[in-house]
Amino acid sequence: MALSFARTLTRASRPAARNFVPLGAPRLNVAPPLCIAGPRAFSSVAKYTRSEAVEKLDRFHGEVLGANWADYLYLVYNVPFWEAEYESLTLALQPYLHEAEVGEKFKTTQEMMDVLYKCEDVRDHVNELCELAARASGFMGTGWQAMEKVENVDEVSKHCMEAYDSLLTAHPAFKPKIEQTVGHGLAILRSKHKFRWSTMHRFFY
Repeated sequence: MALSFARTLTRASRPAARNFVPLGAPRLNVAPPLCIAGPRAFSSVAKYTRSEAVEKLDRFHGEVLGANWADYLYLVYNVPFWEAEYESLTLALQPYLHEAEVGEKFKTTQEMMDVLYKCEDVRDHVNELCELAARASGFMGTGWQAMEKVENVDEVSKHCMEAYDSLLTAHPAFKPKIEQTVGHGLAILRSKHKFRWSTMHRFFY
């Protein structure tokens, strides 16, 4: 009886002995170091026929050109997807770029993306100037908690006008999109600060 009780007590104490952790420095669960991956280039084994590649190009060109480039939030949401599609499109069109029709369409698409980035940069800068001008007037224009004004606003607005004129000169085929972004942005800036530019009459200034 005594031996049976001792055997039972020994078995009951074994799990506790296995789970016993000696006192001392706490054991830290250290995660393995993360590997920082570099930029990954797009690669694909998909092959497109000529008609599929041209249709893909036309669809992409129409989507980007028909978007509202003046809506910065829309661009924030969609430009990353456009860039991925543009990279995929570049690979899909490689076998057909030697053709005059396909090569010309793709060249126009490349110019469109260049104009998009340029217009986006200028319009973002104009939006920042407008925001600073609004904050310089204080809370709801009352002067309360007003921030400092931009001292060289004349110089900065002149640079914006020069960028606007250079865009119209370099990319006349995309004048509607340039007017939609930079031209309209200059009109908004004109309501904050008085200056003159080449097409101010279009906005009744």
